Amino acid sequence: MLNLNSTLELDFKKFFRWWRKELAFLVPEKLRLLVSDEHDTVIVKTRGHQFELAYAGEPGQPLALLSRNEEGAAGFDMLRAKDERLAKANFVLRLHRAEGLCRELVLPAAAKENLAQVVSYELSRFTPFKPEQVYFSVKPLAAPGEPGMINAMLILTPREVLDGLYTELKAIGISPLLADYEGVENNPEQIDEAYDLLPEQLRTNAGKTPALIYGTLAGIVTLLLASVLFLPVLFEYQTVALLQEKIDAIEKDAKKIKGMQSEIDEVIAETGNLIKAKNASPPVIEMLNTLSALIKDDNTWLTYLQFADGHLQIQGESPSASGLIAVLEDSDIFTNAKFVSPVTQDTATGFERFQITADIVKAEVPGEQRKK
Repeated sequence: MLNLNSTLELDFKKFFRWWRKELAFLVPEKLRLLVSDEHDTVIVKTRGHQFELAYAGEPGQPLALLSRNEEGAAGFDMLRAKDERLAKANFVLRLHRAEGLCRELVLPAAAKENLAQVVSYELSRFTPFKPEQVYFSVKPLAAPGEPGMINAMLILTPREVLDGLYTELKAIGISPLLADYEGVENNPEQIDEAYDLLPEQLRTNAGKTPALIYGTLAGIVTLLLASVLFLPVLFEYQTVALLQEKIDAIEKDAKKIKGMQSEIDEVIAETGNLIKAKNASPPVIEMLNTLSALIKDDNTWLTYLQFADGHLQIQGESPSASGLIAVLEDSDIFTNAKFVSPVTQDTATGFERFQITADIVKAEVPGEQRKK
């Protein structure tokens, strides 16, 4: 049954190894062969006073038996001259059971994050050795343990044993990449995940050129991927910014045009008001001409005339002041004519003194005349 409470573990090393293999086709074949980190693995074991060399995964006769002295160095030089594969091979020192010790441990799950340190504290309880007497490594086991516990394999070897073997190998020209233990062998195909009994000061640094090339390829692919994702967004942003600049310029022109339109509307409105004010009453000259025509055959004299706000007020003398009311009412531009003060008699002339007001008829605009 699927355990939904289990912790999801992501192995980034496996992911990047897979990615590196997938990117390998981008490298030209000659260059790939030159910098390839796919090396043969040569297993080195002790057999009495000799070292036995054999390619991993190739059962049968060993590659060579080399003496653990100066003769072994000469033999290794001759072997390397005959076999080009040895030039790039990884050498793994494999200890016999008599040269080390392994023991399966059951530890709390909390110790998984720092297995080596936890085991170092308890090494004297698990084995007859103290940490300063041995080289050891702890390998987590895939087999599930009890709830809250993990299984791990402790592998160790006395320091004097491994130091002696390492010195002898270096003397004949072999620099082991790592050391493991018979019965708990590392997988040559997964050398990056291998445990190693060699202390840090004895380990051989692997060539960095392949890693640099694959790292560069990974960086280039990452940059290309980022470009594919980012450039369309950048171009779209630049297009939007350019359109926004054009819109801003158009908006400025539109605001200017709108302001000019408002000014034009105001001028039109003011002009309309002036026209309305002008058309609200007949022109003064027309009114005076009409008034003169109405009283031209009479001996009527005007001594005062005022025109304001559509009203006409006149004062003067006339042989018959009452007749002026009828004359004004019969005209087309005067209406509501009336006396505003009593009519009096001028004893010198015999004429009647009057004061009359009349309203001016609102003038018709040409459009209204056409409608009629």
